[in-house]
Amino acid sequence: MRSSPSSGESHPYVATLARAWVIWATVLIAAVLVTLPHEILAADDIVYEPLGKFPQLPAEYPLGRCSAVATNAKDEIYLFHRGKHPIICVTADGKFLRSWGDDLITMPHGLRVDRQQNVWVTDIARHRVLKFDPTGKLLLALGTGQKGTGTDQFDQPTDVAFGPDDSVYVSDGYGNSRVIQFTAAGRYVKAWGTPGKKPGEFHLPHSILVDSHQRLLVGDRENNRIQIFDFEGQLIAHWDGFAPYGLAMNKAGQIFVADARANQILRLDSAGKVVQRWGQKGTAPGEFDLPHMLAFDAADNLYLAEVAGARFQKFLKK
Repeated sequence: MRSSPSSGESHPYVATLARAWVIWATVLIAAVLVTLPHEILAADDIVYEPLGKFPQLPAEYPLGRCSAVATNAKDEIYLFHRGKHPIICVTADGKFLRSWGDDLITMPHGLRVDRQQNVWVTDIARHRVLKFDPTGKLLLALGTGQKGTGTDQFDQPTDVAFGPDDSVYVSDGYGNSRVIQFTAAGRYVKAWGTPGKKPGEFHLPHSILVDSHQRLLVGDRENNRIQIFDFEGQLIAHWDGFAPYGLAMNKAGQIFVADARANQILRLDSAGKVVQRWGQKGTAPGEFDLPHMLAFDAADNLYLAEVAGARFQKFLKK
């Protein structure tokens, strides 16, 4: 007669089933860890998968330090870097289309595309803001080329944003710690901001963006905050706790921050709280080495410019 298992011993079938469950769970966990090596996702997190080699440029177009990236209505990607051919335009999959800027740009910093598909850049060495058409024809130059505090001068301007009436807002910048508003035609309107740490003051306004609520967001980098203004320059709020080198908005109106100090990308909610973050310092795809500025295309794929890494990365939204 076969004896029954003692109280300290499991039935063979139960033990086999338990081992199967352990193996299945181990495989599932391993698969998740392979997919998400640096983080555990919350239910509402957005997954971005690094594409790998991007862009695919000819050998005669080596990249220098990469400072900014933007997309246009055709999902062409503008790359801004500190080397020969500083403005490079590529297709969404990274194939070369055109380039320009050698004779006009010395030290690239910010690049944005307006509603008319014109390309605006800031040059921190020449203290100028330049506007080009999509083919590279110069349409407008703001600034005298000499740093200063006048209404027609900048001191290392960093970035550009556009209001609903096509007003142009410049974060000015490393030297002047202010925001300057111009009309679409380049006429001076007003300026606000002084150096400091108090609300409304700046310590390196490094990035600037108009959000979906028609607010002007200024990345006050060295104060580790974003300050939010109306279009008259009145302070609405400030969001603290990160270094906003770059600001971008996806098609859903969500705000993303390139925090180069942490080598991370952050997603904020409408009140400025960090609801998702990812990245770490490194050179592998999906890792960062001083992420500087970022942009989204119509499919919500993410593009990132890295200064120290001297590369652009593309992330596919999953």
